[in-house]
Amino acid sequence: MEEDIAWAVNAWPSTAGTAELREDGDRIVFRGQLSLTEDGGAVLEVGGAVILFDLADPPLPESVDGSWVEVRVTQDRVTVWPYEV
Repeated sequence: MEEDIAWAVNAWPSTAGTAELREDGDRIVFRGQLSLTEDGGAVLEVGGAVILFDLADPPLPESVDGSWVEVRVTQDRVTVWPYEV
């Protein structure tokens, strides 16, 4: 993932507690369970896959650690090794 995660910009809480990966227009939507790391990053677990994110401003609230979130990024920022989505 070549995009930082920013709360209320490209990441929001999700009311659905199920993992999802889908296309929505020019965006790829990842829904999963978020964990904040001690070094200032975030890990999104989507159906057994782990996606690492750096954090941008505004930072994610500590209360989202362990919660379900949805992250939306443009398609050109997503690479699935060894393929591009």
